[in-house]
Amino acid sequence: MRAELGAQRGGPLWLAREAWPEPLPTSYAALLERDDAHLVVGCLDDAPVGFGAALVETLTTGARLGVVTDLFVEEPAREVGVGEAVLDALVQFCSTAGCSSMDARALPGNRAAKNFFETHGFTARALVVHRELPRTR
Repeated sequence: MRAELGAQRGGPLWLAREAWPEPLPTSYAALLERDDAHLVVGCLDDAPVGFGAALVETLTTGARLGVVTDLFVEEPAREVGVGEAVLDALVQFCSTAGCSSMDARALPGNRAAKNFFETHGFTARALVVHRELPRTR
């Protein structure tokens, strides 16, 4: 996931800001210990080919927001239902956790991810714009 997304437009900043920090086994193990997080592995014929993670955030209003932090399926296993099953498990977790809504990210230009989320009822609610600045030092 890191290699594929890191190479896309917006990927380097995603790696530095939103992606879980290395070492990944430590980051994902910490998620497994949290009551407000859920980690799912998607398999085909008992082989892991994808995964997803979600967190529950409490907003200033007291409402709970589910946040999909990771959703990735290996290229050969895409479009056969693995991503849908992983997302369904994350939605179920967030719903059971009392979330009233969910967020997920798609990098700019990643039309497949955007379409996947839209197919499953997600709609855009914000657009983040970014500008590189010249180094002054």
